[in-house]
Parts: sequence; C-alpha cells; structure tokens
Amino acid sequence: MKDIIVQKFGGTSVADTDKIKNVARAVIREKDLGNNVVVVVSAMGHTTDVLTKLAKEISPNPSLREMDMLLSTGEGVSIALLAMALQAQGCDAISMNAMQVGIITENIHSNARIIEIKTDKINEHLNSGKVVVIAGFQGVTEDSEITTLGRGGSDTSAVALAGALNAKRCDIYTDVDGVYTTDPRIVPCATKLEQISYEEMLELARVGANVLHPRAVETAKQHQTALRVRSSFKTDDLGTLILGVEKMELHRPVTGVACDLSQMRIVVCDVQDNPGTAAMLFDGLASENISVDMIIQSYARKALNTNDIAFTISKGDWIKTKAILEKLRDTLQYSNIYEDCSIAKISIVGAGMIDRPGIAAKMFRTLANLDINIKMISTSEIKISCLVEQSRANDAVEALHKIFGLDSKEIAVVNGDLPNV
Repeated sequence: MKDIIVQKFGGTSVADTDKIKNVARAVIREKDLGNNVVVVVSAMGHTTDVLTKLAKEISPNPSLREMDMLLSTGEGVSIALLAMALQAQGCDAISMNAMQVGIITENIHSNARIIEIKTDKINEHLNSGKVVVIAGFQGVTEDSEITTLGRGGSDTSAVALAGALNAKRCDIYTDVDGVYTTDPRIVPCATKLEQISYEEMLELARVGANVLHPRAVETAKQHQTALRVRSSFKTDDLGTLILGVEKMELHRPVTGVACDLSQMRIVVCDVQDNPGTAAMLFDGLASENISVDMIIQSYARKALNTNDIAFTISKGDWIKTKAILEKLRDTLQYSNIYEDCSIAKISIVGAGMIDRPGIAAKMFRTLANLDINIKMISTSEIKISCLVEQSRANDAVEALHKIFGLDSKEIAVVNGDLPNV
C-alpha cells in the first residue's frame, strides 16, 4: 500500500503559468518517490482580491451566498490549469472541486467548517495511478450550496483531506521556507526551526505568526497528521516539521516570539458591578461572531458599584463592536468607551515553559529594562502575551528573542534526529 502525501500550494505558488509548471514538477518529484499524491491549490495570485473588488463595485454589501459562488471560481481555474500542466509533463492527473469530492460543510456562508469529507472518489483515482488536484478554500452543504471556509481555508482543506485520507504527511508550500523563532523582518538573526509541536504552532498562529492559520493546525492536531511548512521556490528544502509534543525532546523553555499588530484594546468604563454584566457584554459580541482575546475586569468601585472591563478585538471588528456597545448602553450603564488602536500584542511561546518557573518574570523584567510599559497580560501553559505600545513592538521582540537564547543557530537542531515523515 502506497503512502498518501497531501501537498498544498498557495496563491503565490500558482500565480502564473510558469509557476504552475514549477508546481507540477514538485508534484511529480513527490510521486516519483513512490507515493500517492493529492494536491490542494488556492486561487492564482491575487484572484480572490480581484473578485472581491469586482463584487464591491457592483454592491457595497453583496450577499454572502453570492460571494461564495463568486470566490469559489478562483480555485476552479487553478486546479484545471495544474492538472493540464501535470498531464503535459507526462503525469496522469484529474482536477476535482469540492462538490465532486464531497467536502461537506456547515450551512454557513463565507466562514463554514468542514463536517465530513467523502474519500471514495479520491481513492478510486489514486488507485488508478492519478494525481488528484483538489480546490481548496471551498465546500458544499448537504443541499448542494457552495460555501467557502474563510481565512486560511486552503490550508484547512489540505489538512482535513490529509486526516480523512490517513495521509502520511501534509506539506504546506508557501512563500516562506519554514517556521522561524520570530519574524526575520524584525530580527534578521531569527532561526528556522526544524520542528515544532502542534501546541506551540497553534499558539504562535493565534498570536500573530502568519505562516499557518490556527484552524489548519487544530485540524492537524485532531487527526495527528504530520505537517511540513515548505517553500514553493526551494522545493528541496524540508522546511519545518510540525508534530505532537510527545514525539519531541524539549530543550528550551521558549520556542518563538510573535508580534500581532491587528488588535485593538477596548475599555468599557464604569459598568454595573452585578452578576451577569460581563455575560451580557460578551454574549452580545459572540452573537456577531466577534472573537475576544485578552480580558481584564478591574477592581470594583464599591461606593459606585461599578468597575471597568477591558478586552482586545481585531481592528476589523471595531464597527460591529461599537454598534453592539451602543445597543447595550442602557443595560450596562457604562459612562464611557475608551478605544486604543496603537497597541501590539507581544507573545512568547514554548511547550518547555510549563516546568520552568521564572519565565514570566524574565519577560516582564526584560521589557521593564527597556522602559516598555505593559498594558495587559494573558497567559496559558505554553504562552505569555503582553500588550505594549505599538511604537515599541520591534524593540520588545528583539530583546525577548535575545534574552531567551533564540538568536543561536543551535535552536534549529536541538531535537536531534527527526522522525521519518
């Protein structure tokens, strides 16, 4: 029985016909290793942006259903052209969209989740020797409505297919050659990691690292599917392997430092200090699918029976958030809303910090020595995040990267021999 390898190529990888031909060569090289290959591709280049712009020129508020119909056409072009490129290079291939495969999703437009993937047709084509090229980012409901999966949808498609097919590995080809200890544009001596755990990658993805979408990492962890993040332009480079923490030997408490500039801080001042107040506020936000990250409720002002509630949201959700807060003004009886867009969330992540006391103190002391004020803090077992002034974000990243020993080239090989995936 041949192993199945799922390869995913993003929009920059298939931006023109020359790049599509290069992708075809990478696919054939994997097949020549004796594997069955399933390829998931995104729309070419900036096709999705172009289609979105066209829709906005027609209507300032187009229906989500019609947007899914429109945007799903981008991947249809990519899969057909890649299948042609493979055939032209002597490799038998077939393209399939979500409906042809049977990628079943929730009945939600623009941000659906995959419920089930039917693998019979894929396996039939693989068994006949074909490479199967599948449209990423899209799905179909039980009643045949086209849906899209939202941000990171093609990555999620690829990982979900790998899990459904019991693939040996899922390779995510992108415009970077792996996962780094931090953004090399901020810290030039950032080091590429040879391997990282699902848990660490998930936290890094959530706090600003844009290599993989959190949904894709969550899906890989659920199915225990090994992932590789690889470069579309250096296909011989093995990139970074992502796998379960139990298969790793952890030598350092901190694996990476991330910076997220996409969030803003909201402070709702002088809300009533009564049971259920916070629930009403965050129920209102949840009803509009607004994700809240850090939350702090200040000490109660007993004389006034009030306190402040501060939280962070994506800047793109501010208009909806403001409308919800206006609706709740009489209920919450707050005095004012304070908004702060000039913040950055700086995070350190590492599965090894669980058993290492003093990591938080070291982080806070490092920032204090640079006279960087911390506005909010949140923690988990393997992550510590701080809100700081956006103007000091790069200073914070550079200092933390250095103090936790991530500048050293040794970080790339601390785990010895890699698993055979």
